[in-house]
This record gives sequence, structure tokens and C-alpha cells, in this order.
Amino acid sequence: MSVARTWGVALTGLHGALVEIEADLSNQLPEFRVIGLPDKALGEAQLRVRNATANCGMPLPARRLTVNLSPAALPKQGSGFDLGIAVAALATAMPLDRASIEETVHIGELGLDGRLRPVAGVLPAVMAAARGGRRRVVVPHANRDEAALVTGIDVHGAVSLIDVMRLHGSEVEERAMVPVGAAAVPPGGSGEAAELADVVGQRDAVEGLVVAAAGGHHVLMSGPPGAGKTMLAARLPGILPPLADDQALEAAAVRSLAGEPITRLSRTPPFEAPHHGASAAALVGGGSRVVRPGAIARASGGVLFLDEAAEFAPSVLDALRQPLEKGSITIHRAGASATFPARFQLVLATNPCPCGNYGVRGASCGCPPQAIRRYLGRLSGPLLDRVDIEVQMTRVSVAHASQDEGGRLSTAAARAQVAEARARAARRLESTPWRLNAEVSGPWLRQGPLALPASVRRPLDVALARGALTLRGYDRVLRLAWSVADVAGIDAPGLAEIGRALFLKKGITT
Repeated sequence: MSVARTWGVALTGLHGALVEIEADLSNQLPEFRVIGLPDKALGEAQLRVRNATANCGMPLPARRLTVNLSPAALPKQGSGFDLGIAVAALATAMPLDRASIEETVHIGELGLDGRLRPVAGVLPAVMAAARGGRRRVVVPHANRDEAALVTGIDVHGAVSLIDVMRLHGSEVEERAMVPVGAAAVPPGGSGEAAELADVVGQRDAVEGLVVAAAGGHHVLMSGPPGAGKTMLAARLPGILPPLADDQALEAAAVRSLAGEPITRLSRTPPFEAPHHGASAAALVGGGSRVVRPGAIARASGGVLFLDEAAEFAPSVLDALRQPLEKGSITIHRAGASATFPARFQLVLATNPCPCGNYGVRGASCGCPPQAIRRYLGRLSGPLLDRVDIEVQMTRVSVAHASQDEGGRLSTAAARAQVAEARARAARRLESTPWRLNAEVSGPWLRQGPLALPASVRRPLDVALARGALTLRGYDRVLRLAWSVADVAGIDAPGLAEIGRALFLKKGITT
């Protein structure tokens, strides 16, 4: 009896577990069986492996070959185990360096000619291998740059199964093969942020955007078509601070799991703008066999922009409520559950009515009152209660455009303001588990060491007493007031900052 072992990785969301791949060759009737809770795609690996090995000049013996994936109780999906199964199977019949095989993690799908095809999720799989103590990994050539983003592990990018066998000491004849699926550069390769100074005549909205970026607050922009809502939202990632190493790696891992090509770590916060016809599964993620991240997870660390928010199905919008509070999204399936990060800034944009002309000077709105109420009613109260800043925008007139020509805020200047405000907040919150104002606990703000005097909080107390604010909204205005103070360079909010925060949240003037 000859048993050979190597390693693979089973992914559940962003989390991976090392899987020991054991192959046993015995003198029984010819059969090739994969056991250990494989899914349909993994169960078909036996056909790919048998053909690939034969076409590479290394046919498997006509005997019973059993491949076990351990731990057997862990669900395993996809074709990424092909390479590990082939290596373990060949090691039962060929003279190979067993120590080399047993210390290496193999990830990749086999083509029938033996070439390695790229697979999704290589980055989180290599991260899991590194956490599990492995120091060498073999991946398809097209995934080599992606795998190399993980430090502390030796990455080998192989074109074919023959390359892998030669790496482990086989004397099989080398063949020249063209790599499959070379990774493409992701779209938007310039990486330059859109210029904030291009926004004309929307000073209040620009100010609200800077405050939102400084404190990590969610934003709702309401106004007619052409007011600049989409243009303004697209400029929010450019004024946010660059992603730290761990944030950039997490964002890249999510995109790798979604099947996007990854060649480098991008420091620009991600920007996701799903169409208003998107389903709840497209937003939160899902899948019947393999759980894939949705727009919420792909936007983590950056911005999730929902244009024409009132056109989204109410059930889709309500699916945002739990991730907004928790900062993560857990998707449950019959066999497993997967958790993805969901620490994003939400930006909603909506028209005032279905036709977009309600309340617009010089325009005619033909929408009946019931249609307007039904349209705006799609944005539920609980969702709006989680939005910190509500900005009313109007179309820009010629006069406003000419007056605003010399005093527009540039992206670089806004980014500097945001960085300074966040640094001030981080120093203030140094002894707490929070770093952004939007993350701070409401009770701590109201009763903690930095609680504001009753005289400063009086406008909030009045708004709460008359029902203009809920207690959650009360806490959000407090967080917003601290962000306004940080942008202004003030040590603590006063009545002016509370008043400005109330205006940004509810349009309430004090």
C-alpha cells in the first residue's frame, strides 16, 4: 500500500481551512474515487485529473485510487483541489520528493491537456495557508501575482502539471505550454480620484460630504435629476484616507473571491454602485453551492452608492439595516455559513418624486400626491434612522455657477481636511475601541467622560421630546456634531456645532 499526502484549502467566505489530501493506490479493480464531502464540481475532478495526467505523459495506474479530503466533515467546493489531487495521486506511483509534496499547498484547476487554469479566491486561500503555518504554495501562473501579495510564503506560479511535478523532483520531460488565462489589469487602471472642484454650486452638499468622510457617516442626497448627486457621490472615495495594509488586503481578498483579477494592492477605497434592479442576493451576497460576496462586501472599506434609491425594492433596502449596525454580513446556507466584512459608507441618492420635478422651480410635476408618498415611502423609517446626513440639493442656476467659480474645494484640500479631522478623533478616542465618530457608542457619548453639558445638548433634548428625533437619531446627531467640530478644528462641539449637525441630519434649524 502506498499513501501520499499534500495540502489544499477549503474556503467558506473569506475564511479558509487547510485540507489534507491523501491518496491511496491499492491492488483492486480499477476505480478513481474522491471522498470527504466534495461538491459536484470537486467530484468531477477524477475525470479532469485522469485525462490531464495521461496527456502530460504520466498516466495513472489501472488500479483502485482513493483520494480522501480531511477533515471529512468540512464541506469542500470547486475545482481548486484538482492540482492537489493530481499531485497526491501521482505521488503514489512515481518517485517524487515526498517531503516537498507534504509541505506544499496546491491550488488550481486542471485542463484536460494538463495546463493550470486560474481559480477564484486564490488570495484568501493563500492567506489561510500562511495562517496555518504553510510556507510554500503552488498556484496557476495567472494567479501568481495575486498570491504573491501575501508575505511570508514562497509562491510558485506553474503553467502546467508538468512544471509542478518537476518542482517536486520528477524527471518527466519538460514541455513548452502557453499559460492559460493571464490576469488582466482591472478597469480604471489610472487610479486617479475624480476632482471635487468639478462640482458646481453645491457648497452645502460638499460640506456635508467632507463631514461624512471625516466621521464615517452615511448620507442621503435628495434632489431633481441634474443636481449633481451622482457626481458628488463618485468623489467621496477620493477624499477618504488611503486604505491601510490590512484593509487593502481584505478588500483585495473579497474581490478575488468574487472572481475579479487581482495584480496589486489598491489603496483607493472601493466604490460600488449596483443598479436599482439588483436583487437582495446581489447586494448581500449568496449562491446555492459557493457563497460569493455581494456589493455590500465588495464596498467594505469604501463607499456603497445606491443611485435612484427609491427605485430599489423595499426588501432590498431593508437588507442593509443589519450590516449597517453590525459592520459584517453573515450568509447562512444549509451546509455552512459565510461571513463577509461590511464596513462601508452608504450614500443614497433619490429624486423628490417619480418624475423628478416635484418642487423644482420652472418645472411641471404631474405625479399625484399618493404616487409621491408611495415613492418616498420605499425608504423606510428604520433605514433613514441609520443615515446621519440628509442633504437637499437643487439644480444649479447660472448665477450660482458664476459666483462659485473661484471658491470650490479641491479633492486634495478636502482629503487633507478629512485626514486632520480623523487624526483629531483618533487621538480623542485613543483609549477606546473606536477610531471614527460614527462608530462610537451612544451611551458613551451621552454619559461617558466626554459627555456634553446639558446646555449644549438642549436643542437635541427638545427635538427628542417633540418626536423629531428617535433616541438612535439623537445619538447620531451627537456623533455628527463631533465630526463637525473635528473638521472645524474645535476641541468639543458647542451650540453652533449641534445646530449644524441637526440641520445636516434633519434639516432642523435652532
